[in-house]
Amino acid sequence: MRVTSEFFVSALVRRIFGEGGFAAVSKKGAAEAGAVFVCVDRLNGAVDLYGPAPQAMFGELPQGRLFEKILSEVEREALEQRMASEARMDPDYWLVEIEARDGKVDLPLADEEPVDPGKGIFRF
Repeated sequence: MRVTSEFFVSALVRRIFGEGGFAAVSKKGAAEAGAVFVCVDRLNGAVDLYGPAPQAMFGELPQGRLFEKILSEVEREALEQRMASEARMDPDYWLVEIEARDGKVDLPLADEEPVDPGKGIFRF
């Protein structure tokens, strides 16, 4: 069973704060099943954007959420254009912004090894 978007986002933000970082929800989407996007602000004018990995990538659907990098080290304007495009297709998305000077954020990525079931659905 997959957790709601609201629960996932809440847990992600809490974990980032618990690790001494900063995260904020800049757009709140549909509580149950809104797509979750994560913007990583590198604090130098560049941002990365992660979004849901297409489900067509998997022969068997994963138990938890998987992400893929959509934009890498772009200016905020490119992020805003991409999210405006997303809003036209699906206005119920979430956007979480995380500050990480090195650009590293621990998200479950689709191109990584399968998640160990013993770790549960929250591998982030």
